[in-house]
Amino acid sequence: MIETTARPVVQDLDGAALDETRGLFYRSLRKVQTWGEDHGYEAYEPFDGLASPLARFTQWSPLRDRLLQQVGRQSPVNVRPLLGIKPLPSTKGRGYMAAGYLTLFRMTEAPSYRRNAVACLEWLMAHKSPRFEEYSWANHFNYASRGGRYSKHESIIVWSSLIGQAFLDAFETFGERRFLDVADSVCRWILALPKERTHTGTCLSYHNVDQNSVHNANMLGAAMLARTWHHSPKPEYLDMASAAMEYSCSRQRPDGSWWYGEDIKYHWIDNFHTAYNLDSLKCYVESTGDMTFQRQLDRGFEYFQSTFFEPGGRPRYYHNRAYPIDIQCASQAIETLTKFSDASRSALSSAVAVARWTIEHMQDPTGYFYYRRYPLLVARIPMLHWGQATMFHALALLVERLDPQWRAHA
Repeated sequence: MIETTARPVVQDLDGAALDETRGLFYRSLRKVQTWGEDHGYEAYEPFDGLASPLARFTQWSPLRDRLLQQVGRQSPVNVRPLLGIKPLPSTKGRGYMAAGYLTLFRMTEAPSYRRNAVACLEWLMAHKSPRFEEYSWANHFNYASRGGRYSKHESIIVWSSLIGQAFLDAFETFGERRFLDVADSVCRWILALPKERTHTGTCLSYHNVDQNSVHNANMLGAAMLARTWHHSPKPEYLDMASAAMEYSCSRQRPDGSWWYGEDIKYHWIDNFHTAYNLDSLKCYVESTGDMTFQRQLDRGFEYFQSTFFEPGGRPRYYHNRAYPIDIQCASQAIETLTKFSDASRSALSSAVAVARWTIEHMQDPTGYFYYRRYPLLVARIPMLHWGQATMFHALALLVERLDPQWRAHA
């Protein structure tokens, strides 16, 4: 039902322009794929500061933990080697790589994409969090933020839901029950999380440590439950998914936006968390056929497209300012705009514009994507999940939309 009136950021593509655009995206996709594989799916992450040996001196103070973590996150130069931080594997990075390979396999039926996808999924099965019986996934490092501290292996609903979606992709692509069994296990883990119950819906917690209500986490969990319910119709999945969506949709702001969370400390609005909300709500509607929240979906997407992008395709980080230009905003924007292109005439041209700008301004000649651009500096730090894996998946989705049968290029 979405039919935004927002002005497309590029003209509709056809003929030679479409061929040139496809070629640009094909080459970029191949380069980042090769970079990730050559590096064994290991790199840095924005929040890996507590993987430093120096963390033994900060662990007694939440503030010091946060300061150490922010040194790596905010520095435009890569100080990680000085801090003793090494490239690490990433569960969410491997999940995005699996989803990208599955997308490419759907287009090409190339055996190599199937092998790579299955290898990533089997790695994820072997590297689930050891703290829980059910399948769920966590960081490979401790974490500290204004929302509190939690240790590595403490699974979070964001990563578990996003990775769980890759297992559903695999089930739908290959028809192998083992992938649906993992998704079912993820849903059981989600249902066991703490919850905030209100008269207007229920919010799933960000993690199992305590109740932490955040909209994107809540909606990602709801989407995972709803999509799994479509294949494994357990009523508790649908009941919880509906209650979770009611919580977040009833708290959508009048302009179509969402705060990151309702607590005053979470009162900001950014690009990629808004996109998570929209993807999740769209997934819920499509999986369940429940149109209760269609109005919120339409309004939210119109706000997203009209707020977070400049005419040339450059993505903005926040609703009220552009910098830092962050690769996660670019990759998630490409994914979300592509997913909404079936319902919005301008979404595909917006996705193309963002992808073209990102490739031209944030991809290194060696293939990886830069972390951030600032007004005078570029943070050329190679992240894995935060950049390479998300861009690989996003570009694969966009290529699929532009050229559903990519066999000639496989």
